[in-house]
Amino acid sequence: MSDSILDIKDILNDYSLDVQESIQEEAEKVAKKGVNDLKVNSPKRTGKYAKGWRVKTIKGKGFVECTIHNATNYQLTHLLEKGHLTRTGKKVAAKKHIEPVEQKLIKEYQKNVETIIKNGG
Repeated sequence: MSDSILDIKDILNDYSLDVQESIQEEAEKVAKKGVNDLKVNSPKRTGKYAKGWRVKTIKGKGFVECTIHNATNYQLTHLLEKGHLTRTGKKVAAKKHIEPVEQKLIKEYQKNVETIIKNGG
């Protein structure tokens, strides 16, 4: 009787690891897609800002953390996304390019994780 309980425990552990690995792979895939989308959708006065998008990935036991950031012109992200005032007091309109990509990626990630869990990895 105890052998069958151990078998079930092993099966559940394998299932859990497969799901966990698949979710981590999905996080990295979605983050890379987000970088590509931001490179396409970012304002391109000179092109340096758009080319600066990167993914920083931190992996650990049982987790992965993907952060999308602009490595070259990080100072501009807030100014471009939210708008700002110039030195002369004129208002520069916001150019929403981060938020739409973020919302799209969140929906895609959630949908894909649900599918991964339903399929068992």
